[in-house]
Order: sequence, then C-alpha cells, then structure tokens
Amino acid sequence: MQDKEYFVHESSYVDDGAEIGKGTRIWHFCHIQKGAVIGERCSLGQNVNVSNNVHIGNGVKIQNNVSVYEGVTLEDNVFCGPSMVFTNDLTPRVRFPKGSAGYKKTVVRHDATIGANATVVCGHDIGEFATIASGAVVTRNVEPHALMAGVPAKRIGWVCECGQVLRQNDGVYVCPDCGRRYEYIDGALKEKDE
Repeated sequence: MQDKEYFVHESSYVDDGAEIGKGTRIWHFCHIQKGAVIGERCSLGQNVNVSNNVHIGNGVKIQNNVSVYEGVTLEDNVFCGPSMVFTNDLTPRVRFPKGSAGYKKTVVRHDATIGANATVVCGHDIGEFATIASGAVVTRNVEPHALMAGVPAKRIGWVCECGQVLRQNDGVYVCPDCGRRYEYIDGALKEKDE
C-alpha cells in the first residue's frame, strides 16, 4: 500500500470498497471496513476501527483505541481523544439486532474536540468548535463552542474557535490566547463584530 497517496501500516486492514483520501495515515492494528469514507490528511492512531458506511471529513485526528461505528459522521478537523467511545444503539440486545436502519445517528460538527475516555451516547449532534472534557458522558445535543464536562455532561463554559476556554468580561466572552470576542445572542454564542 506504500504506492498509494495515503499510508496504511502493514498490520492494518482496509476492506475493498473503503475510500481513503490523499495524505491520510493509518497506523498499527486498524480496520477500515467496506463503505467507509475517510477524507484527506487524517490520522488514525493504533487500534482504530472505522465501521461500514461511516463518513469522516478532512483533517480528522482519531487517537488510539477508538471505534467509529456505523451511524457516526465526523466533519472536518474533528479530534477524537484516546479510548473515547461512540455508540449507535440505545437499546442493544444480541437476540434482537436492529441492523443499520435502526442505528441512531451521531454527527460531530467541524473542529469539535472529544477528550480521552469520553462517551458520546448516540442520537446527538456535537456542535462546531465544542469541547467534550475527558471522561464526560454526552447524553444530549451539544451547542457550538460549548465546554461540556461530567456525567452526564453539562455545559460548564465556552471555548474559542482556537480551543481555549473563554473568559467572561462584562457580558463579552474573550479568548485569552487569540483575543477573539464572543457574545451570547439569541440562544447562541457568536463572534462579536468590532
């Protein structure tokens, strides 16, 4: 596979019918199943499984020991921390399988981050630029830019486009790193026009 426009370690398997974009790197002991679509410039760490019909955008980084199950979509530049967990069935029973038509959909919007050992219960969207803290359990939709922590996860703050936790100052949320400024207007955090 070294002659392709992407890299797959010799210990990994890519099923026929999977699509992998240019510049993507797939490391040790991974399995990419038939029908999976992985974008360009992605990095899949050791022991990553990408199931049938999963769509992964460009620039996504999936750390070690993550399974991206059917029904999950990762948009561009999503980060999945080590050993975080996706689900796709709220009421699994071995004797009563639902099949792919019964899986609940999960969409992780562009530039979101999911920390190590977090769990995302299926059927929810994680908004763009959101950050899920390590060990959190997501049981509902997550707003864009939200910082979520705990079991079940609750919003404990807001994060900047660059990933830094925002500080509130006179009703304006300010990034201590890049200086971007945000306001909470009409139920959403929006970058403030100067």
